[in-house]
Amino acid sequence: MESANQDINLNSPNKGLGVDSLTDVPVGGAASNASNAASTVPLGLTEEEAEELRTELSKVEEEIHTLRQVLSAKEKHSYELKRKLGLSPLNEFKQNITKGWQDVQTSNAYLSASATLEDISRSEAYKKTQETLTQAGQKTSAALSTMGTAISKKLGDMRNSPTFKSFEDKVGNIKHKVVGGRGDGEGVQSPAETKSVQDNAPF
Repeated sequence: MESANQDINLNSPNKGLGVDSLTDVPVGGAASNASNAASTVPLGLTEEEAEELRTELSKVEEEIHTLRQVLSAKEKHSYELKRKLGLSPLNEFKQNITKGWQDVQTSNAYLSASATLEDISRSEAYKKTQETLTQAGQKTSAALSTMGTAISKKLGDMRNSPTFKSFEDKVGNIKHKVVGGRGDGEGVQSPAETKSVQDNAPF
């Protein structure tokens, strides 16, 4: 790639073409194309006008080719400079995103939307809605607290009721009859004894 590092002289007849690329160009190719095109003249043009347009087209195409080579050389040079500066495509991408976000924040649409949101938050309708939601939350919290207190009170009342105490005494008696002997150091009851205790149970 020595041709990429060569200085491109725009006044040169080769116009930046490297030595390698000249070997592929056929000698007299442009002249033969011009003679073929000269034999056919488009309608509405004289021979001189057509020749003038062909010459101009040839010059423009040469300039395009030269500009492409110059652009390619400049891109390579830019890449080398970025590499030496430690700028990777990822860093460039991050910088572009940061710059884009800053542009968005300073754009008229963003500033207008921010101002609109501030106006909404200061409006009476927004304040009333916020107050209503706050009051609803407080009422719900109070209702749940009242319900929890009521359930606790009902459970306490039920536990102190004579029916519950009678039931609790019966369960305690059954438990004492089934397991009670073990805690006192007595022997373990046989299954037959356990069955007879269960048969004599009140319910």
